[in-house]
Amino acid sequence: MSALVVAAGAGVAAGALMQSATGFGFSLVAAPLLFAAIEPEHAVGLLIVLGTEVNVLTLASERRRPQPLWRRCALMLAWAAPGALAGVVVLRTLSPLALQLAVTAGVLGTLLTRHVAGRHLRVPAWTAGLAAGALTTSTTTSGPPLLLHLLGRGAEPERVRDSLTTCFLGLSALGAAALLATGTPASPDLVLVAALLPAAAIGHLAGRRVFARLAGGGRYEPVLNATLVLAVLVGLVSVLV
Repeated sequence: MSALVVAAGAGVAAGALMQSATGFGFSLVAAPLLFAAIEPEHAVGLLIVLGTEVNVLTLASERRRPQPLWRRCALMLAWAAPGALAGVVVLRTLSPLALQLAVTAGVLGTLLTRHVAGRHLRVPAWTAGLAAGALTTSTTTSGPPLLLHLLGRGAEPERVRDSLTTCFLGLSALGAAALLATGTPASPDLVLVAALLPAAAIGHLAGRRVFARLAGGGRYEPVLNATLVLAVLVGLVSVLV
């Protein structure tokens, strides 16, 4: 097993922790390392499987009733469908290095936008959905546009987290359907799936406790920004390696 694959496993655990704690961050942290370790198409398929695991655990295993913003989730997912098909074209056109750079640039752009505009930025649901769909099937980093839309509407931390998780589950289904419909060979390696599923579960369990503290302590949004910074650093490291 290569050092990059081992590092990718650590990235999966860290990404699952981030997503469980904040509602997003799994692919932002895990994707750059997986894209560097294996072929992009298979990395996308693997991230969809692992991301689905984390999202199901978030909604179904926390002994509480999820409260997503259903109407906004439905609007964004409706627009994500055509975006997912466009993302397949990007996945099949760009090189692995270009995709890694795209992930890092997108996260950096989101971080700068959050810093300059904060909650005053209003990203329309159709824009967020279209971008999230395209990112799902190209880099799997669909969180930033969804996050910008939800924060711009002033949603509470619990509802932001539940809405992101609900959208990610829908995007996973749309992404898998788009990859299948276009004949894109994105089936993940079963050995890697079996090896990384426990890492994702462990990360989720750790992040669950972190969220309970963030939501009640007014530190939710600063941690979101820190997650974006971490994703940029991971992306830069993976490109240099």
